[in-house]
Amino acid sequence: MASSLHQLLKEEGFEKGKLLKNQPDDSTALPIYICRGRKSSEITEHKDEKTVIRNGSSLFSSFKPKSDEPVIDEAAIKAVISILGGYTGRYLKDESYRAMVKDKCTSCLLSRRKAGSDGGIFMNMELGIESIDKLVEDRGNKKELRMKLFRNSIRLLSIVASLNCEKSRNGSTCGVPHSHLSACAQLYLSIVYKLEKNHRLSARHLLQVFCDSAFLARTHLLPDLWDHFFLPHLLHLKVWYHKELEHLSNLGNALKETQMKALSKLYNDQMDMGTAMFAMYYKEWLKIGAKVPPVSTVPLPSSSSYGSSRRRSSESHASVSSINRNLYQTVFGAATEWQSMELNRRIRTSIDICRLEAEENEFKYENYNQNKKKTHRRSSSSHIYSTPRTELLPETQKSGHFRFFSCQSRPKGCLVNGKIDVRNNSMINLEHLDLPLSDLSKAIATICSSDVLSDCEIAIRVMTKAWLDSHGDSTIEAALTKAPIIEGVLEVLFASNDDEVMELAILILAEFITRSKVNRQIILNSDPQLEIFLKLLKNSSLFLKAAVLLYLLRPKAKQMISTEWIPLSLRVLEFGEHLQTLYTIRCSPQVAALYFLDQLLTGFNEDRNLENACQVVSLGGLNLLMRNVEFGGVLERNKAALIISCCIRADGSCRHHVADKLNKAALIELMVGNCKDSNGSVIALLTELLCLNRRTQMMKFLNELLRGWGGLNTMHILLACLHKALPEERPLVAALLLQLDLLGDPFRCSVYREEAVEVIIETLDCEKCNDKIQQQSAKALTMLGGRFSYMGEATTESWLLKQAGFHENLEDSFQKKEIGDNFLDEGEEEIENWQKKAAIALLNSGNKRFLAALSNSMAKDIPSLARASLVTIAWMSCFLHLAGDKDFQAMASSILTPRLLESLNSNRVLEERVLATFSLQQIRKSSDQYVHL
Repeated sequence: MASSLHQLLKEEGFEKGKLLKNQPDDSTALPIYICRGRKSSEITEHKDEKTVIRNGSSLFSSFKPKSDEPVIDEAAIKAVISILGGYTGRYLKDESYRAMVKDKCTSCLLSRRKAGSDGGIFMNMELGIESIDKLVEDRGNKKELRMKLFRNSIRLLSIVASLNCEKSRNGSTCGVPHSHLSACAQLYLSIVYKLEKNHRLSARHLLQVFCDSAFLARTHLLPDLWDHFFLPHLLHLKVWYHKELEHLSNLGNALKETQMKALSKLYNDQMDMGTAMFAMYYKEWLKIGAKVPPVSTVPLPSSSSYGSSRRRSSESHASVSSINRNLYQTVFGAATEWQSMELNRRIRTSIDICRLEAEENEFKYENYNQNKKKTHRRSSSSHIYSTPRTELLPETQKSGHFRFFSCQSRPKGCLVNGKIDVRNNSMINLEHLDLPLSDLSKAIATICSSDVLSDCEIAIRVMTKAWLDSHGDSTIEAALTKAPIIEGVLEVLFASNDDEVMELAILILAEFITRSKVNRQIILNSDPQLEIFLKLLKNSSLFLKAAVLLYLLRPKAKQMISTEWIPLSLRVLEFGEHLQTLYTIRCSPQVAALYFLDQLLTGFNEDRNLENACQVVSLGGLNLLMRNVEFGGVLERNKAALIISCCIRADGSCRHHVADKLNKAALIELMVGNCKDSNGSVIALLTELLCLNRRTQMMKFLNELLRGWGGLNTMHILLACLHKALPEERPLVAALLLQLDLLGDPFRCSVYREEAVEVIIETLDCEKCNDKIQQQSAKALTMLGGRFSYMGEATTESWLLKQAGFHENLEDSFQKKEIGDNFLDEGEEEIENWQKKAAIALLNSGNKRFLAALSNSMAKDIPSLARASLVTIAWMSCFLHLAGDKDFQAMASSILTPRLLESLNSNRVLEERVLATFSLQQIRKSSDQYVHL
């Protein structure tokens, strides 16, 4: 089969290091990968053992089995576990995802449930899910309680999962198939083992979901995982189904509807069988010390199975999806180029379907048959793809999904009257080419069908000359912007080492892209993993122009799966300050680089995004990004600020470097430049930079920010920003504005302080604000607490627990160290002074409304906001005696005491009860102190 797992592991970042042949020596240095390919000597040993099977224009191979099969490589196993773990890990982090999974399980079980005795099965399922949710939602439980919930959930769910044993597999309980019950139970077993960090066992249970009920899992429970992990293995079935469906849709017989239903059933049955087969295959992978399992094959169904009378020549050949016995070689091997060729066949087949759909949307008023003709892939190149690998000499072998050009060597020249016109100079200037339209036709025919690289390179020159001379002539444009021609140009780009030819190809492709979205889609479909662009970006002469061309395509993160993208993008960012001209197009490569980095740091799942951000930091990208915050267009500067904030979240230690080196005036200027647009990226960056562990560094940063830009008042700019900010941005802007205001006298009222406190009170109203606003409100309260670790994590709660005598129960030695480092005598006084000023300002300006808002948010019991409100009350209670008079003290006590007493209930976690007790003591002490004053 095509190397689908290879693509999948590349997407997750587990890719071997490989260098394209003829790579320039001065190309950028790339990081070392965790996996290595097989040695060339090993490849040679197996060359004679291959069996070649031709299927139309494709071929694929399989190695003969060996008796001494090696154990699967640990790196490959770790990669598969990582891919599967991303889906269960999301359950632990995303509340909406948890609700969705629960709803899906409930709907598929209850929708078919009938009256009758269930023997407690449904109750076991419900209680097991409830135990898991308690484990997820309350990480602060005692170790003994967590262990009890853990064991209880496993016991209950295992009872449900056992229904799918051999004896009762085909049975049902209250009308619900045992396979459905077992699949849901296995899904939650996967989650509970993920909670306990048993990642291998969690992955095995997740695969068992697809074994128990493949159809339910792939269509209802886990369709995203199936698309990502299983579909690449079964893509040939999907392509076959669409072709058969298209054939039936053109028939007019009376049996058409019956045949289509039969086809659908046959397709689903085959897809379910293949899904279950590959799920079992990977389960075998994950056994401790497992050997490589047997080959998995999923054949295409026969058309006669559902009554079709169509006969195709390809049906006379075996057509299966197969995995090499030694799958590690398939994933990481250097010489499995035949798999790329097979994948190329499947991709090109499926492109016809996808492109038809895309063009229907693009030209929905045009005739369907005309579209079909436009998108038909050339058949004249089929002999190229069926050329056995052994017929190619080493110097012309290319990896990837493109044409293999032959080794024929011809002198460079022009196609004139069907002959080769040899030129003395090796570089042909376009000005010398003066060819009639008939020679353009020959060039087009050459680029579409020839496997001689030198001829195709000459054809590129001829087409480029014709394009330039046409000055936008619609006839020339129509002739050149066809799918086979664009694909041919891409193939030359991939194979050629002639910089001039490659540059001409880049220029003409850029023109095609700007003419039509269809041309853009043809390129993206032809090079789905952007392998051509990886090659071009490594070229020290063309990488800036290549970056601009790729930017015009606007690729998404899912296409940029190689670990090489980060260093290549940073190189473009570093050297791309000058505009690049591609005929009629002028663009900054730095704009392109920032687009790529934005995709790479925000377009994947959370773990992959953080890994990419850490790589940016480790490669020295922060200095480049900080430079781009100062210079360039507003959009690019905002993007640079957002990327820096992503880097700080990934590696908290770098915030100190950024806080020292970043031009604060540039940030204020950017806020002004955003005008009516959101300042979200700037606010996100400032929020991260205000989580510094040393108060002296924090004060230095705030003072530099206060100096402003161009004589403008920073406070006034922030106030204007507060008024136009998005609802979820308002609490963070308010916290920033308040901290700047507190650089002055805390007892002196100001309009900035009043506005900031008012916004904080509003966003604490749980009934009016959504989840996102509540999370940002909790973050704003945390910022006002003023205590952070070196990595930027809030330590106010830990400090309060230490003050309450609870520090001996903090088992995390790292946390103890952070607390100790953060509260050295030299810094404690500054932090205490800050908290005192913040408490006075909040209590005097917010008064009763602020205290009531904190109390109410605790009462609503929203996890993050309730806890942040409790911590805020706890540290502010230390300074309660400094605000207001006797009446204020009484009022504060009457508002806070009842709510704090509720927090002493035994169902609360211990830390909350300690914080509530500490707060009550401080309130009592504050009242006593005020009496004695």
